[in-house]
Amino acid sequence: MNLSPAMSNELNPAGLSNSKILSFGIPSYNAEKDIDRCVTSILEGSNYADDIEIIVVDDGSQDSTGVQADAWAERYPELVRVVHQENGGHGMAVLAGLREAQGVYYKVVDSDDWLDAQALQMLLQLLRGFVERDQRVDLLISNYVYEKVYEGTHTAINYRGALPRKRIFSWDEIGRFLPSQNLLMHSLCYRCDILRESELPMPAHTFYVDNIYAYVPLPRCKTMYYADIDLYRYFIGREGQSVNEKTMVGRLDQQFRVTRILMQAYHLFDDVSSIKLQRYMMGYFNMMMVICSVFSKLSDDPEIPGKLEALWHELKDYDARMYRHARYGFLGLGSNLPTRLGERTTLALYHLAGKIFKFN
Repeated sequence: MNLSPAMSNELNPAGLSNSKILSFGIPSYNAEKDIDRCVTSILEGSNYADDIEIIVVDDGSQDSTGVQADAWAERYPELVRVVHQENGGHGMAVLAGLREAQGVYYKVVDSDDWLDAQALQMLLQLLRGFVERDQRVDLLISNYVYEKVYEGTHTAINYRGALPRKRIFSWDEIGRFLPSQNLLMHSLCYRCDILRESELPMPAHTFYVDNIYAYVPLPRCKTMYYADIDLYRYFIGREGQSVNEKTMVGRLDQQFRVTRILMQAYHLFDDVSSIKLQRYMMGYFNMMMVICSVFSKLSDDPEIPGKLEALWHELKDYDARMYRHARYGFLGLGSNLPTRLGERTTLALYHLAGKIFKFN
C-alpha cells in the first residue's frame, strides 16, 4: 500500500518504521488452549498483511500462554508483539494493548474467540479505503456470532434496521435498536485516538468492563460505518465463563461496580447532544440496571437486596431523569415486580429472553 506523507503520519503518528492500519489487542489469561486459534484466525484471515499488528497481553497467566505468545512474536516479529504484565484483569489488559497500539484503528479480540477470514478481509479493505480517501470514520461496527461450541449452534447478531448500510453516517441517522442489537465490544472497531481521548475508566480485577468499552466512547464518535459482515466469533457456554449465570450471580458486586461507572460517565440528557444517541445509551444503561435487578433475585447473599436498593438510590440522587427512565420504564418495572409471585415472574421472563436471544 503506497501512502502519501500525510497518510503515513496519520497511520504512524509516533514515527515508527512500519505503518499499521489496524491493531488487534488480545487480552489473555491462562489461555493456553485457545490463544493459538485466536492468533491464527487473525494472521491467516488477514493473509499476513503487513499493515496489521497483533498485541497479545499476557495478563499474569500461570500456564503456557506467555510462552506460546512469545513463540508467535518470534516467528512473526513484524506482526505480533507481546506484553507481559502482572495480573490486573480484563480491563487492564485491554488498556495495555491500546497503549502499545500503532494502528489507526483498534479491535479487541478475546483469547478464546476468533475472527472469520472472509469478513476480516472485507474489514481491512474498508479501513484501508477510509484512510486512502482521507475519510475519517471514528467507529466501524460489524456483526458477531454467538458460537455455542458445546451445543453446536450459532446465533448471528446484526444491526440491520438500526444502522444505515454502505455509507458513513452520524448518530442522528440511526434507527431504533431491538433488544438483541446492543453494540458490544465484539462488534466495535474504534479509531485509536477516540479510545485514548475517552480515558476509559477501567477498574482492575473486574469483569464486565467490556460494557464500559462499548458505552463511554460513543459520544466522541461523530462518524460511523456499519459493515454487515459476520466478523467476530464469540465463544460462549463454557463452565465458569463470565456470562455464565452462576458466575454472574457470584460476581454481582463487580456488575454493580461497572454499572456505577456507566451511571457516572454522563448525565445523558444533558451531556449527549444527539437525541437518538441519548435514546440508545439510555436503553443500554437500562439493560445494565435490569441485569443488576434480575441477578439480585437469583442471589442467596442476604446483603444483595440492600446493595441493589442503594444503587437505585444513588441513581436517583445522581440524575432524577435517568432514574425515572430506568426505574419506571417497561424493563425497570418488569425486573422489579413486588412480592414473591412478582419475583418468580421476573425470573421466568428473564429465562425466556435468554432462550430467545441466546445471550448466555
